[in-house]
Amino acid sequence: MGDVKGGFASIGECMIELSGNSGDQWRMGFAGDTLNTAWYMRALTDQSYPVEYVSAFGEDDFSQKQRDFFQSHAIGTAHSPTIKGVHPGLYAITLSGAERSFTYWRSDAAARRLASDRNALKSSLSGRDIIYFSGISVAVVFPEHRAGFFEVLRECRAEGSRIAFDPNFRHQLWPDRKVAQETISEAMKLADIALPTFPDEQALFGDKDAEACAQRIQELGVKEIVVKDGTEPALVLVNGARALVPSVKADAVDTTGAGDSFNGGYLAARLKGLSPMEAAQKGHAVAARVVEIRGALAPMETARAAFEAASTASKT
Repeated sequence: MGDVKGGFASIGECMIELSGNSGDQWRMGFAGDTLNTAWYMRALTDQSYPVEYVSAFGEDDFSQKQRDFFQSHAIGTAHSPTIKGVHPGLYAITLSGAERSFTYWRSDAAARRLASDRNALKSSLSGRDIIYFSGISVAVVFPEHRAGFFEVLRECRAEGSRIAFDPNFRHQLWPDRKVAQETISEAMKLADIALPTFPDEQALFGDKDAEACAQRIQELGVKEIVVKDGTEPALVLVNGARALVPSVKADAVDTTGAGDSFNGGYLAARLKGLSPMEAAQKGHAVAARVVEIRGALAPMETARAAFEAASTASKT
């Protein structure tokens, strides 16, 4: 995977999350798919190994709280720009019985400008071992910046970085299905490692099963593909060779971040030199423990214990 000094960079949007059980008392936290994966990469790599979250921030107090949060957990922000007059995206979770609903304020979020300064983006990403992004990262970037965003990724890949991509399709972030299909397919062509989730891919592309999903992505030129499918086995397709890797039994209470934590476990394992099949076992093990805890960000020590236990189990 290259020199360990290169580190891991995750690109995307960290949002302010407001949640509360009742009344007018709200709890503030931070959330985002690529943030979740960066969190688990931080948990599962040596503390001296650089883990960076690449985005864009405002000058406001909430943006500073985001930066403080990253710093307190040994996650850097590389050369992410600070932009005057903009703020983080925000969403609120409201409960009706056991059902959760989400209200978003993100149309002019700072992160939409993460590719506005091409030089800053290139400086943040150049020389990394692994660069990770998602379909949400692509969707939130202003459309006029996407070509430059993709070009920077293309350059970094040509220089030796490995690109990992989770399409993570969310229909509400796209103007229509055709634009989503075209843009996500274009992004996928940049990837060395694809980490799709089958129900998302079926909703967007109409794939009949995980095998069809993997074949479609392989035809885009991706050599390493892991199709996640909840509690079903993950389909691993590497250079034409396929395997099914069973999930790990869990008493799930909250599936938020399950796929993101799988990705973190998988990529951390690949970084350590494990095979794709072994890495998928690690990803399942981490995700199984994460879904047993409320919230997307399980304690780092919980993730580490699951990751290490999976390596012991695979040797017995």
